[in-house]
Amino acid sequence: MFFVLSKTLGIMLLPINFLIGIGVIGAVLLLTRFARLGRRLMVVSLLLLAICGFSPLGNVLISTLEQRFPPWDASRGAPDGIIVLGGSIDADLSVAHGTPVVRSAADRVIAAAALARRYPNARLVFTGGSANLISNDAREADYAAEMFESLGIAKSRLIIERRSRNTVENAEFSKALVDPKSGERWLLVTSAYHMPRSIGLFRKAGFNVEAYPVDWRVGNVMSFATLAIEGLSRTDLGTREWIGLLAYHLAGKTDDLLPGPVAR
Repeated sequence: MFFVLSKTLGIMLLPINFLIGIGVIGAVLLLTRFARLGRRLMVVSLLLLAICGFSPLGNVLISTLEQRFPPWDASRGAPDGIIVLGGSIDADLSVAHGTPVVRSAADRVIAAAALARRYPNARLVFTGGSANLISNDAREADYAAEMFESLGIAKSRLIIERRSRNTVENAEFSKALVDPKSGERWLLVTSAYHMPRSIGLFRKAGFNVEAYPVDWRVGNVMSFATLAIEGLSRTDLGTREWIGLLAYHLAGKTDDLLPGPVAR
């Protein structure tokens, strides 16, 4: 049920979808006796879309998350394992074209490959199945080995977890797959904005990992977008992550609303 709600209600609440929806409702109301309300809804929708599209709002939402965890400190020594979360490879496009297609967050795979080369004795895990509401045969993990091999990592080094649909399952299934021992050090590689939620979920699953943030999206926090689509994209991304943090915390899947470097 939680997964279904995240793919329906969660998507409807994203700023672009929500504000366009308000605008459409307003347009429909223009044809009824509630035309005055319809005009107001359309004006509100347009103004809020402009704010989301051109203001630094999206930057602020994302930057707060990206700054939560510092870069990983390599001075403590080599890790025992590396876990990289899916989200880089578009499984459906990969199936359609018969080759791995990376659409976003490529830094996750690139950074994990670099770590694997630097620490040849560390186990390497890729966790990512299908996030589609209606399941199909396309699994992101099925194309991960080919991606890593192109980056100089032998397929034999890669441990594949292909059943997970979201970050909760990434944590739970990865733990069950590798059975981490007490004293082992595991790195978690994912986008910096996604790290707080990921760390919180891995902690709740009983898998203590060290943050290795990559794929930063914000530089100058207070910069204004020159193209509305850029600002809207960042606002959607930040809003989605904050909604996820709140929802997972209220559902008891994390102990902290905004997990940080030190567990509560």
